Amino acid sequence: MGEYTLRCAGCGNVLSYSATSCPLDGGLPRADYIEQRFNPRELPGIWSFIDWLPVESWNPNTGASSVTYRSSGLAGELGLGSLYISFSGYWPERGALMRTCSFKELEAAPTMQMLLERNAEDILVVASAGNTARAFAEVCSITGQPLVLFVPASSLDRLWTTVEPGRVLIAGVKGDYAEAIKLAGVLSSRKGFRPEGGARNIARRDGMGTVLLDHVRLFKSMPDHYFQAIGSGTGGIAVWEASMRIVDDGRFGERIPRLHLAQNTPCAPLYAMWLGIEERNFDSYRCPEGMHDDVLFNRNPPYAVPGGVRDALISSRGRIYGIDNARAASAQRLFESSEGIDILPAAGVAVAALVDAVESGFVESDDSILLNITGGGMKRLAEDHSRVRLKCDLMVGLEDSSDALSSIEEMVPA
Repeated sequence: MGEYTLRCAGCGNVLSYSATSCPLDGGLPRADYIEQRFNPRELPGIWSFIDWLPVESWNPNTGASSVTYRSSGLAGELGLGSLYISFSGYWPERGALMRTCSFKELEAAPTMQMLLERNAEDILVVASAGNTARAFAEVCSITGQPLVLFVPASSLDRLWTTVEPGRVLIAGVKGDYAEAIKLAGVLSSRKGFRPEGGARNIARRDGMGTVLLDHVRLFKSMPDHYFQAIGSGTGGIAVWEASMRIVDDGRFGERIPRLHLAQNTPCAPLYAMWLGIEERNFDSYRCPEGMHDDVLFNRNPPYAVPGGVRDALISSRGRIYGIDNARAASAQRLFESSEGIDILPAAGVAVAALVDAVESGFVESDDSILLNITGGGMKRLAEDHSRVRLKCDLMVGLEDSSDALSSIEEMVPA
C-alpha cells in the first residue's frame, strides 16, 4: 500500500522521505509508486486509491472523497454531450459527504495519516485563507493530532468544525495569506513544530489527484479537458501528475487531459505569469479585497519551479483563464440553477472558465470534460449538521512575531 520512492519532479534525483525540494534544481518532490497499475481497492472514500497515496494504512473516520457524475443540467445549458462533474462538498443525495464542504479534505486526510505513520511527534503548522484550515481542523479533531493554524483575520469567520474541536490552536494574522505563510514558516522552523508543506507536500497533491482517479474508475478513460479554479495551482499539478500515472498504466488512454485553470482577476498572479504580462504590484489592486473568492489569491505560487504550474500547463497544452467577479457570480448562479446544489464562490470561477471555453470554441460539444467543483453544499449541510465555530486564540503580526510565537509554543493544547 502506497510504497514509493521520492524523486525530484525536475531532474529525477532520488530524495529522502523528509525532503521538501531537490537540492540540485529546487524541483518539487514527487512520489514514484511501486504499484504502476491503476488498481482501486474495496475501501471507503479516497482510501480506495491507497496504492497511489503516500500512506500504509487508512482511517475509517476520515477520507471522504469527491463524487463524479455525468451532468445533464449544466451540460444541457452549454450544449455539451460529455460533461462530467467532480463534486467535493456535502450532497448526500449524490453520495458526497465532505462536511467541511471543500476539496481541501482530500489533502488533509492523507497528510495527517502520513504524519501519524511516521510517528511524527512534531506539531503540524498550517497557513490558510480559510478552506484548508477548516479541513485540517476537522480532520485533526477526529484523529486527535495537534495543529496550529495561521489564518488572516478577514478569514476567521470561515473556521468551524462539525465535530467537537480537538487540539487546534488558531492564530489570527494581522495581514493577508502571504503574511500567514511567513509566520507559519517561522514557527515551523522551531523545535517541536513541522510545516505542512503546501505544494511540496506529496500527500496533499496525491490526495487532490484522486479527483481524476475517481473519473477513470467510473468511466474507464481520461477526459479530454479538465477545469478547475486555482490559487496556488497545486490542484492542477496534482491532476497532471495523476494523469501521467494513468498513462503509464497503458489501459486508459495515451494523452493526458488538457488543463484549463482559472483565476479571479484582477488578483491573478498565475494568469499574469502565464500570459507574460509585466509583473504587477498586486497591492495596488488592494488584493485580495473584493474578489469573488479571495481563497484563490496566492502571491507566491509554485509557477516556474520544476514540476510546477508552468510545466503542467506546457505538458498538457493547457490554458489559464482570467475571470472577473461578474462572470464568476453569473456562472455560479447558472450551476446552482441547473444542477440543483449550492457551490462555493471559487467553484463559480471554474464554471465561468468552462463557459468561456465553450463560447470561444476551445472545447467542442462532443469533447469529454471533467469540471472540478472544489466546494459546495453549505446550505445542504445546514439541514443535517450543526457547526461549531472555532475561536481565535491570539492575534499575531509580522511586527510582533517573536513574542507572539513564543506564546503559541506555550499555548498549544497538550
